[in-house]
Amino acid sequence: MISTRRTFLLAAALAPAVPLLASAPFAPVAHAADDDPYDTLRRRWLEIALGAGYDPATEPYASRLAETGELARGFRASMAPTVNSLWPGYPYDPPAGITQAYSRLWTMTQAYVQEGTGSTGDAGLLADVLRGLDHLSATVYNPSTTRYGNWWEWQIGSPRLLMDIVAALYGELSDAQVAAACAAVDHFVPDSMLGDYTGTSTGANRVDLCRSVALRGILGRAPEKIALARDALSPVFPYVTKGDGLYADGSFVQHTWVAYSGTYGQVMLDGLGRLFALLAGSPWEVTDPGRQIILDSVEQAYAPLIHDGLMMDSVNGRAISRGYLKSDDRQVMRSDHFHGQALIAAITLLAQGASAAERERWQGRIKGWIERDTVTPILTARQFGVADLARLHAVADSALPAAPEPAGHHLFAAMDRAVHRGSGTGSGKGAGFTANISMASERIAYYECGNGENPRGWHTGAGMLYWWADGSRSGPSGGSGQYTDWYWPTVDWYRLPGTTVSTKRLADRAGGEWGEPKPPPRWVGGTTDGEFAAVGQHLLGLGSTLQARKSWFCLDDAIVCLGAGITATDGVPVETVVDNRNLGEGGTQAFVRGPGWAHLEGHGGWVVLAGPALRTLREDRTGAWSDINTTSTTERRTRRWQTLWLDHGTDPVDASYAYVVLPGASRRTVAARAADRHRLSVLANDSGRQAVSVPALGLLAANFWRPGTAGPLTVTAPASVLVRRRGRTATLCVSEPPRTGEALEVLWDRPVRGVVRADPGIEVLATGRRLRLRVTPGKVCASMECEVTLS
Repeated sequence: MISTRRTFLLAAALAPAVPLLASAPFAPVAHAADDDPYDTLRRRWLEIALGAGYDPATEPYASRLAETGELARGFRASMAPTVNSLWPGYPYDPPAGITQAYSRLWTMTQAYVQEGTGSTGDAGLLADVLRGLDHLSATVYNPSTTRYGNWWEWQIGSPRLLMDIVAALYGELSDAQVAAACAAVDHFVPDSMLGDYTGTSTGANRVDLCRSVALRGILGRAPEKIALARDALSPVFPYVTKGDGLYADGSFVQHTWVAYSGTYGQVMLDGLGRLFALLAGSPWEVTDPGRQIILDSVEQAYAPLIHDGLMMDSVNGRAISRGYLKSDDRQVMRSDHFHGQALIAAITLLAQGASAAERERWQGRIKGWIERDTVTPILTARQFGVADLARLHAVADSALPAAPEPAGHHLFAAMDRAVHRGSGTGSGKGAGFTANISMASERIAYYECGNGENPRGWHTGAGMLYWWADGSRSGPSGGSGQYTDWYWPTVDWYRLPGTTVSTKRLADRAGGEWGEPKPPPRWVGGTTDGEFAAVGQHLLGLGSTLQARKSWFCLDDAIVCLGAGITATDGVPVETVVDNRNLGEGGTQAFVRGPGWAHLEGHGGWVVLAGPALRTLREDRTGAWSDINTTSTTERRTRRWQTLWLDHGTDPVDASYAYVVLPGASRRTVAARAADRHRLSVLANDSGRQAVSVPALGLLAANFWRPGTAGPLTVTAPASVLVRRRGRTATLCVSEPPRTGEALEVLWDRPVRGVVRADPGIEVLATGRRLRLRVTPGKVCASMECEVTLS
């Protein structure tokens, strides 16, 4: 039975808060005559966390609220406090059991305070929540406990949930209970954690720590704590040049060496969005001008990595191995779509504090992602509570037009990742396919494992090439579901698409945990004009003697893949995996081969230009998420795979390959492209240089691994060069992937009349019969441009 008193109290608590679903930026905090800033901020936090402006009797809210109530009643029935646990099967050692206990108490709290759960205002449910809180406080989460095990559970996971519970039940708790919760946070998240910007208090972790301390200050009426949390955010804002944080090129790194835009980056953006919203207009508002860097990152750092609602797995770190977690009471699939949708929800919240122009652009993108995600629809996604659902529905129901994905290239050089969206026609009017390249260097790890997660991610940084074609077949594994549908538990980890690998068997966690396995090469990166790109990787195999030079030339409707200098002495075959497509459960898609080409129905095709003969395999593979993650479920499923690879033989010396990927292309198009030997020319493909020419696109692109000449281009030091001719003008883009910062010269053997513009750092040494430039590149692998008129 619903308590009228409880419903009234909840409504009264939320009514004065500033609306978060409005399209205007946050308004100043309004203070009622009998109010104070702490109560105002607490109510605002509840609105952020629990939502507002939705009808609990309509879908999808009614079913989500009912599910919350059902879960809460189940938790209440099974709660059995002992000295070492609150629920059977979740002991306090390891400390993940503590976080799990607070998570269940938070679900019970939501069922108590929210309407439509079937347990709203249930006095018995409230009594059990309080009993659970008191038990945790008395037995384990208190100032007399010395933390053990994973630090994250004590300093982020548990305090974050505890503060949410106290905020929601504030009127039902005694002063002693509130004080005990605050004292626990003070103990496990001391002020010193927000001092030096080092160790585990950086990036996304720092934002999470600030979130708990800010709530502790509000609930404990301690203004100095709120100010500390606000001020401790400032080190997160500036661009970094090494280690954890956001880079000027849009890269986001956590754990020093791991590309992590999709998980830790999402947590940071979500946490900042919540804190910006919470403190807006209050005496503790975040006014540091650096916050604009965070707002700019939406379009520069995060949006390029989202494709039709998913977050590319190359930036999801060890989280790619999670799938269904044993401890997940809602049983939500933690796939690339899960991570992408969490980021979209974070952007939706952050948009409320952005400028009108920013908000309109972001919401157009959000609406486009919502409409295109047909694999796991965002507006009913199981991971969301009613608060996020309400914010997302408000955008979906708005009059704003949905924005398409723009064609173009984003090179995230600081985290060894590249994202390419080809128009498919060269028109530049929209993306016809999306691709993602994942590499490793002395700066970025091959992969990350740890906490029993992702022990076989060895080759995910060995040039893995993900791609999605617009209009490709629907279904769990088609379109944007290719890497979603039980991909990681069933894929052959030695045959990841795009990689060149020694087939030498590796032990789980080979190379070490937490991003320790890093290769020594420095030449990883490339150059781009924002539409096309030359990307390269000097590859050294993990735990093997393999060495190779790999290049990807990203065009309008294709990616040209070159490999050279492939050498190894492991006594086993070396392979380049042209592709490995997930066909779903029992997939029957037609696979057709022609002279020098292959086509897969509903996906696209491949053209082999040079190298070993293409080998193929169609097989069923069975696996469980628990095979690659000790915290995941043991259910086993089978998926069918279409594998294409080039066998370089055992212990190859200076082997090479050249092939073209044509995402979404028809069989006729693939066959025609294979027969057309004039459209594309491979100018060089050896261990010193790799270069292509595509006259129809006015494109000349080269990666120089050492000083040398490729076609009409000559460089005096390792470099990446891209030339685009448009009528009587041309643009040269140059970068120095080794990042020495030392000057180099570029010679283009082509008559040039004059220079239109040149970026700082480019000195024009000669024009006329040929162009000669002196480039001082800096140390960030940035693309530097020079535009010229042609004779």
